[in-house]
Amino acid sequence: MKILMVCLGNICRSPLAHGVMQALVETEGLDWVIDSAGTGGWHVGEAPDRRAIAVARRFGVDISGQRAQQLHPRHLDDYDHVLVMDRSNLRHVLAMAQTPEQRARIRLFLDDQEVPDPYYDDGMFEPVYRLVETRCNALLQLWK
Repeated sequence: MKILMVCLGNICRSPLAHGVMQALVETEGLDWVIDSAGTGGWHVGEAPDRRAIAVARRFGVDISGQRAQQLHPRHLDDYDHVLVMDRSNLRHVLAMAQTPEQRARIRLFLDDQEVPDPYYDDGMFEPVYRLVETRCNALLQLWK
């Protein structure tokens, strides 16, 4: 199984989802590939936001080694699931899709809800982490 988490800049939400899911699959001993990307390229090569690193660390997940990358059309063929954090980015990712098979792999991380972007509100990082953790646990149970 190969899963790609996607948000805008790949420094807050998608690195948290990437890190949480990676930790869960490692605990379960699963041979899954987990990664993340952003639809924008502003932060390519940068570590996740320091607040995302801190909240993940508080819950025992280390995301400090991740580096932001921009979503590329080839990702839509390389991953079984492309999970997008909000509707704006979902529209962007769906616009990149060129085949029905690619479109079938793309959906919102929360099915019908958005993961709030905590970038402009320090107090949102922990609630976003908890939301992501709950969903990653549910997806793990669904797909393993």
